[in-house]
Amino acid sequence: MCDCSKKKPYYITTAIAYTSGKPHIGNTYEAVLADSIARFKRYEGYDVFFQTGTDEHGQKIEIKAAEAETTPKAFVDGVAGTIRGIWDLMGTSYDKFIRTTDADHERQVQKIFKKLYEQGDIYKGSYEGLYCTPCESFWTESQLVDGKCPDCGREVQPAQEEAYFFRMSKYADRLIEHINTHPEFIRPVSRRNEMMNNFLLPGLQDLCVSRTSFKWGIPVDFDNRHVVYVWLDALTNYITGIGYDADGSNADSFGKFWPADLHLIGKDIIRFHTIYWPIFLMALDIPLPKQVFGHPWLLQGGEKMSKSRGNVIYADDLVNLFGVDAVRYFVLHEMPFENDGIITWELVVERTNSDLANTLGNLVNRTISMSNKYFGGVVTGTGVTEPVDEELKEAVLAAAGKVQAKMTELRVADAIGEIFTVFKRCNKYIDETMPWALAKDESRQERLREVLYNLSEAIIIGASLLGSFLPETAERIAAQFNCSLRGIDELAAFGLGESGNRVTEKPEILFARLDWKEIEPKVREIQAKQKQEYEEEQARIAAVNAKQGKAAEAPKAEAKPAEASTEDNGEMDIEPKAEVTYDVFDSLQFRVGQILKCEEVPKSKKLLVSQVKVGSRVLQIVSGIKKAYRAEEMVGKKVMVLVNLKPATLAGIRSEGMLLCAENEDGELSLMTPEKPMPAGAPIC
Repeated sequence: MCDCSKKKPYYITTAIAYTSGKPHIGNTYEAVLADSIARFKRYEGYDVFFQTGTDEHGQKIEIKAAEAETTPKAFVDGVAGTIRGIWDLMGTSYDKFIRTTDADHERQVQKIFKKLYEQGDIYKGSYEGLYCTPCESFWTESQLVDGKCPDCGREVQPAQEEAYFFRMSKYADRLIEHINTHPEFIRPVSRRNEMMNNFLLPGLQDLCVSRTSFKWGIPVDFDNRHVVYVWLDALTNYITGIGYDADGSNADSFGKFWPADLHLIGKDIIRFHTIYWPIFLMALDIPLPKQVFGHPWLLQGGEKMSKSRGNVIYADDLVNLFGVDAVRYFVLHEMPFENDGIITWELVVERTNSDLANTLGNLVNRTISMSNKYFGGVVTGTGVTEPVDEELKEAVLAAAGKVQAKMTELRVADAIGEIFTVFKRCNKYIDETMPWALAKDESRQERLREVLYNLSEAIIIGASLLGSFLPETAERIAAQFNCSLRGIDELAAFGLGESGNRVTEKPEILFARLDWKEIEPKVREIQAKQKQEYEEEQARIAAVNAKQGKAAEAPKAEAKPAEASTEDNGEMDIEPKAEVTYDVFDSLQFRVGQILKCEEVPKSKKLLVSQVKVGSRVLQIVSGIKKAYRAEEMVGKKVMVLVNLKPATLAGIRSEGMLLCAENEDGELSLMTPEKPMPAGAPIC
């Protein structure tokens, strides 16, 4: 048994999930990402504490509970159980699952609020402003974007009430200095620039930290008309969960694990974690976390997931069709470091077949099958080597260092890519050595034994690195080779495998190849069920509102402003992104293109593939616009094309650019076309 007291501590957290409903795969991705980092840190020898949980207070929850005709506590109990069940389903190895309704957390929040009040950082006043219920945020008129919430783009309502406020400006200069002197504090860099330029440098206003217009929150114990504002309540979970006590009687675990090594959060809540949270900590005289990483979003076919659009994908549905590790692999491998990732049912099938079934599964199966066929399952190193062996060993032994370097930078997708480079090199090694040919030559049997031994060694080293990302798969591989996965310190040597070891008699299929024709009907069933559940939910809410004498509300997440209709050529809200320099913009090459040919992509409900003439070139471009355009009506159109986009493979077809479209609130698409006649290839500037 290891002595954890001698290990270096590592504290990682996810954002706690809001208990307004079942999390979709984009929400679940964060838990899986954090889990892979936590597992890898343990693999490296750290004493890891991984905390996740649920955020359970606020006006939105109070409204949701009323619509469900239950109490807020009963409502969040149910949703928190669902969230924890999904985290467990995905193999999330958290050490603590905290709920903000936990009694010890609530007590500490009250203590923290009182401490900040008594030292003058919180004061009592009144608030008259504009409030966004879904975001639990107050805004001034100048902060709105097109008259709506700058975070979510939804309607805001006038609000006036007595409230307590936090003196944010008191700590603003200190926070700016910290960010400037700790460049690793906010990552990626684009998020740091956004916080500095859009919020800190223009000046911070004092923050409302209590509410009186609803009751579902932690009461301010010295003024029970007020409940603590949800962000002060939620953010403090990172310290209360490891034993912080505002009275000074901290648990040993707080001293051990704080400051946190990594807060892993979605990019949409970066402001709360890099402005509000650090300032709260400064006021409490507590060190700031070492790093806050705002990861990108996982989009369904390029769109945000929503029930009303019918494009939500849930982790449990994916697992039922593909298995846990196939889903883990997809979300970890397909999510870029900084830009949003794409998920579709078709893409999961494609990636499962190409990477998991072919590259990995087939490699393991072939190696074990050949060992059984030629030597009765006994794997023996003979030392009969050739130069190609050294090339294999060099590639395999370099992998651990490369994976560690990528994980240090939190480039998880790249780290997995390095591991699969090992498996691809093994497949190439099989082609180079041709074991089936060696088996026909009696004089080459010792060489054949060495080849199979080398393959077994390389696969086990790769599987050992894979364990943090696909833990079940890694163990299944080791079991088939009748050995244990290796520690990271053992990956610097090739040849540690016991000579004469016997592999399993019948290899197990790690990942079966999938046929979209068989998967698609199951997906349609899932989507139909979701649609029915959504319609039933809306009908129930309407009935409850009618009984309570209220007009039925449209779902807030998808509410369509009256002025945003296509008929009146109105406006739409935009989600602010980080500013870019002219050099970044100038690197994008936009041209007018003319569509010469367009066809439907087989087996796809969304994709068209077009041959687009741009100057003297003809680009093949795959676009998700089938719902808006028929293939035959695309031919001849002049369109706007991004021509220097890195090629990608969609539904098995190479795509060499992007057609630009506009999209309204209803998801309707319109190709961007030149107003006047322009030649194919004309620059757009």
